[in-house]
Amino acid sequence: MKTFAAIYIGSYEISMKVFELSIKRGIREIDHVRHRIELGRDVYSQGYVGYETADELCQVLKEFVGIMEMYRTDEYEAYSGLVIRDAQNEAFILDQIRIRTGLNVKVLSNSEHRFISYKTVASQKNFEDMTSQNAAVVDVGGGSMQITLFVKGKVVTTQHLLIGIMRVQEKLFDLGMQSSGNYEQQIQEVVDKELEVFKALYLPKDGIRYVIFMGDYISAFMPKISKENGKCMVDADKFYRYTEKLRAKNTGQIARELGITNESDALLIPALVIYRQLVAALNAQNVVVPGVNVNDGIAYDYAQRHNMVKATHDFEEDVISAAECMSKRYFGYQPHLEALEQMAVQIFDAMKKIHGLGNRERLMLRTAAILHDCGKFVSLVNGPQCSYDIIISSEIIGLTHLEREIVASTVLYNTLPIDSYDRLADKMDHDSYLTVAKLAAILKVANAMDRSHKQKFKNVKTSVSGRNLIITIETEDDVTLEKGLFESKASFFEEVFSMKPVIKVKKVYS
Repeated sequence: MKTFAAIYIGSYEISMKVFELSIKRGIREIDHVRHRIELGRDVYSQGYVGYETADELCQVLKEFVGIMEMYRTDEYEAYSGLVIRDAQNEAFILDQIRIRTGLNVKVLSNSEHRFISYKTVASQKNFEDMTSQNAAVVDVGGGSMQITLFVKGKVVTTQHLLIGIMRVQEKLFDLGMQSSGNYEQQIQEVVDKELEVFKALYLPKDGIRYVIFMGDYISAFMPKISKENGKCMVDADKFYRYTEKLRAKNTGQIARELGITNESDALLIPALVIYRQLVAALNAQNVVVPGVNVNDGIAYDYAQRHNMVKATHDFEEDVISAAECMSKRYFGYQPHLEALEQMAVQIFDAMKKIHGLGNRERLMLRTAAILHDCGKFVSLVNGPQCSYDIIISSEIIGLTHLEREIVASTVLYNTLPIDSYDRLADKMDHDSYLTVAKLAAILKVANAMDRSHKQKFKNVKTSVSGRNLIITIETEDDVTLEKGLFESKASFFEEVFSMKPVIKVKKVYS
């Protein structure tokens, strides 16, 4: 058994949860401490964390260290959201935290942050049942939100929207609308405007069955709407009617209604409006609030990495599902993509002892194969660069930002000559660069085998013999084009792996 502390620095709060982790009992929370500190107010208004706020941040984190010592924690992980990354003085703040508290804080990319939170929600009971129907997982933060949409059990899309509780509040404050009589209406209009495009592009016509919320404040609504203790799901109409009823009240009255101690909390109304409008915009039937947050996600992620819990949800399938939906949206030719993915995976699996890559790289190769020509929707001439831009700009739940960079670069260099590491060092480390080169070399060879997009090869088998990769195929067709292009693509493969790919053709006569 281990005692583990999960620390998270958010836009308006620092929180720490202490857990007991064990293989037999799983994850058990034993303490939860929180401190309100509005880092986002500094960052979103002036661009950096001010001196007084930085001092308060370090003081609170030092107190957290004291609590950790009291519990004799074995391990900790401390993360920050985008609020620190958005600050101009990010490096100085992290350095001050390290010197004054001894804590090493990792600033999460949006992809990492949302996936950590999503993992703990996906581990909840009934998650598979809910997502087998139309459902949306919505993670609402201080600076932004993320919506992951499921249709019939498949991830359709993940979209990152710059609508956050504090960001909206600060935006209207800067415009001088916070004290206006129609402040709530202004928030509603800002939220509805951002959600309108999402609805038009992705939402099923009949709406969704479940909206699953993560985020602050939302848990305070549930006991007031449902009288059943511990119930985490309520009827969406009931939720909407209750939040509409709160519109007639001021901040203090709403705080007292919800049992929130800070009766002057300026974020209450923005939170109330955002959740209400999300339920309306998504045309949801049920609102589900599991009651977990990013701290729970940090603990779950740690426990999973250390084999203390087993995932019940297939996160890799989410990645592939999202990639397939993206490909269809950009009118990728599915028979070619399916053939390319199969051939690329066969080559990858045959070369395990040669390339030294693992399951995550295999997943990235599959994703790259599925998305390799999505950019042709934008430009037939500049397809590789457009494909890169589409992939790097798209949230794919389950891939980190670096992994998305690897996928996008693999697609780019599937066609173009690979740049030197010096030119890419600002995007990835050296190991990632080598991964891109290896995956691109495999993808080049696999793609050349179906260059005509006619799937001429049948019963493809791959094996390694000495310094040769033998690809044996059966075909009824003339494969002169494929063999010629294969030879032209083989040179980069040879350069990367110091081995030669060879096609052996078995002619089949019908």
